Amino acid sequence: MSDVNNPIEVLEVIAAISILVGTIFSFFSAVGLIRLPDLYSRAHAASKSSTMGVLFTLVGTFLFFIMEGTFSIRLFLGIFFVFLTAPVAAHVIVRSAYRSKVPLAPQSVQDDLKGVIEIEGEREREQ
Repeated sequence: MSDVNNPIEVLEVIAAISILVGTIFSFFSAVGLIRLPDLYSRAHAASKSSTMGVLFTLVGTFLFFIMEGTFSIRLFLGIFFVFLTAPVAAHVIVRSAYRSKVPLAPQSVQDDLKGVIEIEGEREREQ
């Protein structure tokens, strides 16, 4: 049996597991885009799980390059910008779809935003 005291071997295993987990999250994101019923739940699948997939993949890649002796600030910037832009973009797209009256799926049981949008509309009409 091999000795696992070598830190390079441990980082190698952690990097491989991280990339594998990122791949699984990305796969679930793709399945969610295909299987979920409406724009709102599809946007949720696309933003949450794909962001996590990219995060794990980039962290695994970062660990791989650390083992090679290279520090890459580009990977950190990639993680930062994906975490910053993907959820915000999904939120803005879903919010504009809701304001454009894209219907919810028939399976939806609750619409928390309906009352808020109606109150905002009444305030705008009063002004």
